[in-house]
Amino acid sequence: MIVWVNGTFGAGKSSTARELIDLIPHSTLYDPELIGTSMGRLLPAKRLAEVEDYQDLPIWRRLVVDTAAALLAEVGGVLVVPMTLLRQAYRDEIFGGLAARRIDVRHVLLAPEETILRQRIDGRTEYGDPEVDARVREWCHAHLAPYRAALDWLAADAYTVDTSALTVTEAARSVADAVLNGLAAPCGIVQTPEPTGETLAAGVLLFDDQDRFLLVDPTYKPGWEFPGGVVEPGEPPARAGMREVAEEIGIALDAVPRLLLVDWERPQPPGHGGLRLLFDGGRLDAADTARLRLPGAELRAWRFVTEEEAADLLPPVRYRRLRWALRARERGTVLNLEAGDPVG
Repeated sequence: MIVWVNGTFGAGKSSTARELIDLIPHSTLYDPELIGTSMGRLLPAKRLAEVEDYQDLPIWRRLVVDTAAALLAEVGGVLVVPMTLLRQAYRDEIFGGLAARRIDVRHVLLAPEETILRQRIDGRTEYGDPEVDARVREWCHAHLAPYRAALDWLAADAYTVDTSALTVTEAARSVADAVLNGLAAPCGIVQTPEPTGETLAAGVLLFDDQDRFLLVDPTYKPGWEFPGGVVEPGEPPARAGMREVAEEIGIALDAVPRLLLVDWERPQPPGHGGLRLLFDGGRLDAADTARLRLPGAELRAWRFVTEEEAADLLPPVRYRRLRWALRARERGTVLNLEAGDPVG
């Protein structure tokens, strides 16, 4: 299990987490800040210059998950993680990656009043260098606006502890009580376990009356996706696509969808690749669209888009697959692709 202590800079995450490990049995402190500081030694300066925050680096988010899993395998018990996460997409990606490893996350938000936050930030002198401390305070103040913007989803997702009038010890005790008594429930994000070899996956293209197609936004990985998922052992691929459409968006297709293409996806660590099938699920009318329902733990949003709009939403490999699927639909044929390019 992981207890993720969230909050903006100055909320008291680190000090609370240090006391928390004495209150939750068999717990270990895990600070992803260490992974952030290692980015400067791992990545070329050119790559680092492309981002303002190491959280924007996919490698940081991946390593946070991988390190947590390795730590739990090594020491067991509970990891206490003091780390600010203000972007919902990053929270979804990290917590989804942990869920794929069957690791429960208890998300706790330390939320003192903003006046208290500002007083704490103004009093920070942890580095002993006036110029460095001034830059740190400026950094912390700059993150108050993003924190306010994130409060809606944070408050809905995390167990909130108002620490305005609490000492660090009292805040830690409140968090420990919430975790040990079940008030801070496991995060709802779910994901199937990570594959150990190549997989077979079925996606379904569903169209509206303007010939736009439906994309969904998964909570557990970056980028938009087609409705669909992994084909279970012994399951016909087209039926798997129908099952996934029903589970993901609540639409029961009347007919087995027509195959548009088969694409072999190259293994690219940490992924294993495999066969990716895209089917034509037909057109949804206004009544069908009105029935669309999303499982909040898996999908964040849906939208109908044009081919041009999809270029900004889909990762490159999925966009190439989409373009060829649309051409196959126009021509009434089935295409065989390898890594996004037609063959044969």
